Amino acid sequence: MSPYNLISLLGLAAFVFTAWIMSKDRKNFNWRVVLWGTGLQLGFAAFIFLVPAGTTVFMFLNDAVVYILGAATEGTKFLFGSLALPPGTEGSPGFILATQGLPMVVFFAALIGLLYYVGVMQILIDFFARIFTKWMELSGAESLCVSSNIFVGVESALTVRPYLAKMTRSELCTILTAMMATIASSMLALYAMMLQPVFSSIAGHLISASILSAPAALVMSKVIYPEDGVPVTMGQVVKGEYQREANPIEAVMNGALSGGKMLFGICVMLLAFLGLAGLANKLIVPIGGVINGWLGWNVNFSLQGLLGYVFYPFTVMMGVPVQDAVEAARIIGQRAIVTELTAYQDLAVSIAAGHIVDPRSMVLTSYALCGFAHIASLGIFIGGCAALAPERIKDLSAVGIRALLAATLACLMTGAAAGVFLTEGSILLR
Repeated sequence: MSPYNLISLLGLAAFVFTAWIMSKDRKNFNWRVVLWGTGLQLGFAAFIFLVPAGTTVFMFLNDAVVYILGAATEGTKFLFGSLALPPGTEGSPGFILATQGLPMVVFFAALIGLLYYVGVMQILIDFFARIFTKWMELSGAESLCVSSNIFVGVESALTVRPYLAKMTRSELCTILTAMMATIASSMLALYAMMLQPVFSSIAGHLISASILSAPAALVMSKVIYPEDGVPVTMGQVVKGEYQREANPIEAVMNGALSGGKMLFGICVMLLAFLGLAGLANKLIVPIGGVINGWLGWNVNFSLQGLLGYVFYPFTVMMGVPVQDAVEAARIIGQRAIVTELTAYQDLAVSIAAGHIVDPRSMVLTSYALCGFAHIASLGIFIGGCAALAPERIKDLSAVGIRALLAATLACLMTGAAAGVFLTEGSILLR
């Protein structure tokens, strides 16, 4: 163990305290949710990082994702030829997001659709939902939706569609927080493909982060927006609303089409937000240069640089070694405006260029980025939920910013939970 493990442990408490400072009602503090949620995070992290059986499961899942990624490239090679060859492969032009990474979204969406058809996803989701409902004394509907978010994205709201109209604002905040604090399985594959050449065990870490982020989302959402009503499904285990296709072919087709819509949405968001960030930098950077000249400073006045300064203390509290904290904070901070996809790509570049050198920094940063906690997703998720329950759009909009703050802190909490047990000699650092 090192001092950084202790820093990560203290960071967990610091993030909860930060959420309490921003709470809608500081007097209404649910100790049961905080203690059980943090305990579940630490228990799972300990199993993965300290218990040999957990490490074995981790490596199996990591190898399985890498194997599936290899099979998934057959479709992209057929469509794009040599442009689809992964970096390091003979004839590869290097990593190209459009022809190598983004098509993975379609493939994995089709695979998830097939897993829903055979009932595997429902079993996993119900398992986690029962734990959250019974142990943390939450409503069955919000627990089910949060559990769904471990595996899917905005479509998780479909599982609780009958309950959305009657949910309390706290429940709605929890649902939005979970959507932004976690990632979809199809996106996990994309991030794994981007980072795998420079971080061989990244797929296993992303799976681990997805699970750790669910209880973190519950903790942060219930601290920032405590329950002040009486949920209809409080303490009840509810069944999700799943529409089963007629046959496996239909399941794969529907999954692939959903993945295609997601891929189009990703491209649109990247074009819009990267362009706006670029415009902002063209306005801010020259002004910053003048200020630096007047005052003799050396401040990075780009949008990403300024966000890096904001996130620096949180990155240090998470347990990232000081020598890498500035670069890690910049990457984590920029996720808030230019999406986690760009942030993961920057992480891969920083690792390859030697700007982030400590394996601990690589792991914790990848955990902290494992969520849709950015401005673009806030609009997407509010819109998706409002489409299912139009009468709740006012309530969804009212809790949206608090949910984004809670999701951001939940992602940092996930990184800290991993940092508590991550040791220098761990096989999971390879």
